[in-house]
Amino acid sequence: MSRIELAHINKHYGSNHVLKDINLTIEDGDFMTLLGPSGCGKTTTLRVIAGLERPESGRLLIDGEEKINSETAFYSEPSERNLNLVFQSYALWPHLTVFENVAFGLKIKKLNSMAITKHVTHALERMHIGELAKRYPNELSGGQQQRVAIARAIAYSPQLLLLDEPLSNLDAKLRMDMRVELKRLHQELGTTIVYVTHDQVEALTMSTKIAVFSKGCITQLATPKELYMNPVNLVNADFIGNPRINFIEAMGKKIKDGIRIACSLGDYEFDREAFTDEIPVEKDFACIIGIRPEQITIAEAQGETLIPAIVDTNQFAGSETLITVKIGEESLMIKEIGMERYRVGQTVYLEIKPERCNVYAKASGQLIKCAGQ
Repeated sequence: MSRIELAHINKHYGSNHVLKDINLTIEDGDFMTLLGPSGCGKTTTLRVIAGLERPESGRLLIDGEEKINSETAFYSEPSERNLNLVFQSYALWPHLTVFENVAFGLKIKKLNSMAITKHVTHALERMHIGELAKRYPNELSGGQQQRVAIARAIAYSPQLLLLDEPLSNLDAKLRMDMRVELKRLHQELGTTIVYVTHDQVEALTMSTKIAVFSKGCITQLATPKELYMNPVNLVNADFIGNPRINFIEAMGKKIKDGIRIACSLGDYEFDREAFTDEIPVEKDFACIIGIRPEQITIAEAQGETLIPAIVDTNQFAGSETLITVKIGEESLMIKEIGMERYRVGQTVYLEIKPERCNVYAKASGQLIKCAGQ
């Protein structure tokens, strides 16, 4: 069991307030990703959980047991938290073999040689590197070294595994392979994993939950699907998704039975119930429509409800095609699966389902209407 509770955590480096009243609960068995750009506080949060940083205020509990209480100046040591940490750098002993590197922590725990051999062999087999046991780190590729670092971390089946951008030094193919391995590992072990990354693809593909960080605050905590479909503000919406979400300037107007949104794509009416309580109080208000590139469909024949557009660019990207179209001065990115081909200057017709759009209040940047399925 490994449930983590952070309550009102604040951390400063000099005058820099890096963690601002962080409240986060990580349930037992979660694969929780802390996601955000560099300098947003995600690694510092991980280090607080690990015991490598002491916050000025707040509490940390692991399985209900207090590990940090700043009011009483109580801070348990990292060795008392039953966790393992994998850093961005592999941190392998260059003079030890793969087997000896993985066995190092087990020897510190004073396990007997038979138990050490059993745990190390099992960990190497889990990471598919059993044949590398007698090699030294300088004889391994980057991907192999990272597997060794993870094998060392899981050798004694820790209740809690912390990973700080472990794949950032790998090339694209190796990162994809390691994402699969980490997801498989989580499913097999059931260990609570806290994973730090700035890579949204890693977060969306591996996590059970994602905490999005921005300027020392958690701006959203959600499942990958909910985060992708309904980012709570414009910053998160712009950060999540590749290619990026389309933003369209619009005006909202309160009408008798709901809300009318007018933009370059046309006028759309929604029931008042579709909007959150964050809707501006003014009768007329500026807003921004957000729609994902894959949620726009292209037709080459005109239809009654379709919107004419002119193809501006056509980018072949292997398994998908990225098409930029223009509607007047408005530019939209569209993603289609497959090797589609459109001529620059060609007139096409777009199908946009308004219920799949997000709507944000322009003044606050907050989500006021979620996208339907």
